[in-house]
Amino acid sequence: MGRYGTNIDTKWQKKWEESDVYHFDKNNLDKKLYVLEMFSYPSASNLHAGHWFNYGPADSWARFKKMQGFNVFQPMGFDSFGLPAENYAIKTGVHPKDSTMKNIETMTKQLKSMGAMFHWDNEVITSEPDYYKWTQWMFLQLYKNNLAYRKNAPVNWCPSCNTVLANEQVIDGACERCSSNVIKRDLTQWFFKITDYAEELLEKLDDLDWPENTKSMQKHWIGKSVGAQLTFKIVDSDLSFDIFTTRADTLFGVTYAVLAPENPLVDKITKEEYKEKLEAYKEQAKKQSEIERQSITREKTGVFTGSYAINPINGRKVPVWVGDYVLSTYGTGAVMAVPAHDERDFEFAKKHNLPIEKVIEGGDALPYTEDGIMINSGEFNGLESSKGRAAVIDKLEKEKLGCKKINYRLRDWLVSRQRYWGAPIPIVYCDKCGTVAVPEDQLPVELPYDVEFTPDGKSPLSKCDSFVNTTCPNCGGPAKREVDTLDTFVCSSWYFLRYADNKNSEKAFDPKVINEMLPVDKYIGGPEHACMHLLYARFFTKALRDMGYLNFDEPFTSLTHQGLILGPDGYKMSKSKGNTISPDDYISEFGSDVFRMYLMFGFDYTEGGAWSDEGVKSVSRFVDRVERTLASCREYINNPNNDKSSMDDEEKDLNFVRHNSIKSITEDAEKMQFNTCIARLMEYTNALSKYINVDNKNSGFLKECLEDFIILMAPFAPHFSEEQWELLGMPYSVFNQKWPEFDSKALIKDEIEIAVQVNGKIRDRITIASNLDEESIKQTALNSEDVKKYTDGKNIVKVIVIKGRLVNIVVK
Repeated sequence: MGRYGTNIDTKWQKKWEESDVYHFDKNNLDKKLYVLEMFSYPSASNLHAGHWFNYGPADSWARFKKMQGFNVFQPMGFDSFGLPAENYAIKTGVHPKDSTMKNIETMTKQLKSMGAMFHWDNEVITSEPDYYKWTQWMFLQLYKNNLAYRKNAPVNWCPSCNTVLANEQVIDGACERCSSNVIKRDLTQWFFKITDYAEELLEKLDDLDWPENTKSMQKHWIGKSVGAQLTFKIVDSDLSFDIFTTRADTLFGVTYAVLAPENPLVDKITKEEYKEKLEAYKEQAKKQSEIERQSITREKTGVFTGSYAINPINGRKVPVWVGDYVLSTYGTGAVMAVPAHDERDFEFAKKHNLPIEKVIEGGDALPYTEDGIMINSGEFNGLESSKGRAAVIDKLEKEKLGCKKINYRLRDWLVSRQRYWGAPIPIVYCDKCGTVAVPEDQLPVELPYDVEFTPDGKSPLSKCDSFVNTTCPNCGGPAKREVDTLDTFVCSSWYFLRYADNKNSEKAFDPKVINEMLPVDKYIGGPEHACMHLLYARFFTKALRDMGYLNFDEPFTSLTHQGLILGPDGYKMSKSKGNTISPDDYISEFGSDVFRMYLMFGFDYTEGGAWSDEGVKSVSRFVDRVERTLASCREYINNPNNDKSSMDDEEKDLNFVRHNSIKSITEDAEKMQFNTCIARLMEYTNALSKYINVDNKNSGFLKECLEDFIILMAPFAPHFSEEQWELLGMPYSVFNQKWPEFDSKALIKDEIEIAVQVNGKIRDRITIASNLDEESIKQTALNSEDVKKYTDGKNIVKVIVIKGRLVNIVVK
């Protein structure tokens, strides 16, 4: 067992803090590098392996960049509002503020014990008034710029959490937090108009250095569709409804129309004899999630309204139905049905005996959903679908029956929550003045401590009279505060801005400071936030840019997702499965650098994988071996009798490994391919170990090799490397050293070993001069005694030389 352990960790953490070795120079931004890991939610009292997998390797990357000469800014904080702390309080009786602050204290100690070079002076805690004051200010800016509004709408309601959920927080019809089935309720809620930025959010994705899968997820979520919008008029009525379609070429095949059960037109057009049946159907639809309603395997149900509408392209009268497979939240809440060319429409028509009329030629069976040649379509017969769509839209526009339209799947962001532990919304309601924004000089609207927050479907703040009752900022009369709180994703949509100016008590941030410091150069966090946090942060950035506060378009220039660390059983870690890993236990036994290096060596950083105790032990053995090897090298270097200065074959071999390691580790660390970086360090260790067994060694050269080795290891094992640097007698600190550059000349060997194949099978390995010409390589291979066994007496068809690698001899 080597000397390395938590005592070494503690020693260097203290020294680093005292000397401010990781100081960020805000006055020298030429090589500024803003490295940011997604901040954690302090819902549990301890950091888990997933936190470590995010923060540890990311910190190693930041250290690597610092040693390359970058001025690294790497802040840390806590995303501390939200449901988990409130649910914990309901279960235990511990107030959310108390449990949150206690957890933050514990997690801060753990993060510091990691030895990461976080800039704690820039810490933010989103549940503290000095932060959420500015979250409220953000709300007011959006409100003033018509990007925040309040309306009554059907919303996702979690009956277990007793709160509204944004669309992005509903996964397969269930609450992302507690997995309860989500239902629909009509409530008056606050929304942010993220849809105003739908096109830019889509368009700018291609410019970002983000994982392609994440960009694809955002593109799908935004869901741009190009088509036509047209109006169907109700027969014998002044009423009408609009539909959106991407298949204007199928308009002549419309045989019925379907409205969503929630469409307000339904009650107005339903004939008396159908009303009872329709009401029962609407009640049933409320119990279904949007996911269930759109399931392709579910039977298509519906009710006839008794009314008819006119197809504007041909004047045909078609029946109007109500069907729950149509959603009020997408498009216009109404669809034209073309059963011959749409699977859902086809199923619905079959079930309810509705006409099916083919208008696109192609395929033997119906429904035929591809493009083709238009038929049964009047003047458009014979047109190919893409040309037909344009021609139909052109006619609709000329006759003022419809128009070309771009539609988006993206809905406005619902931000109000009927929970306690969140930032209060800075709005009051006055009988005389209506909805009034709280003046900025009255912020923050503080969250009261003594509140009954047992969930009953109402906002807990509504039960706190001292909070609710206030005076109107406009008229001074009695008024009531908004009692909903903001979605915690609002807090995390701008935290990266506050980090760089977190002590500013006059502004959320100074635009001059932020526009020099941002955007974030490298952002690291989980892929589960693709359609929530990452999308919301982009929206906030663009909105603040348009208000004149920011001069950049995107918050995160480059994004990396770390993978998922699974339990030893290969399943996702959970307390109920009993497969969780406590980093503290391993750090106590092995030291934080061993734990960190295992995370980097045992897994592909972007993939993750199953935990292995044996893997941790093998890394610990490697660190012990490095320690022994370096100690042996130092002993030789410090011997005054060793005065060799020549570079012989042994030195050249070690020098090759040295510079190959520098080249490989530099390239792989840049790409966050940490496992191969550690593998190169292992090869370098083997080369050092081999060299110290040579009889006559060049001590000056060996010292240079040790210096480079320790510098290369430093980002991955910071405490251990700092200790080894000191033991080598080098000036503090290893992290003030320049990252080494490889010498391409050292990578050219005097001699190399290549394989010789006969008919594709390796028959010998030969050592040749690295600069040997091709003809000489062929002759050397053919003269090999081991090769001759397989070529003598046979016809040599050809000899193929792949320089530096192999010779392949083809014989018959």
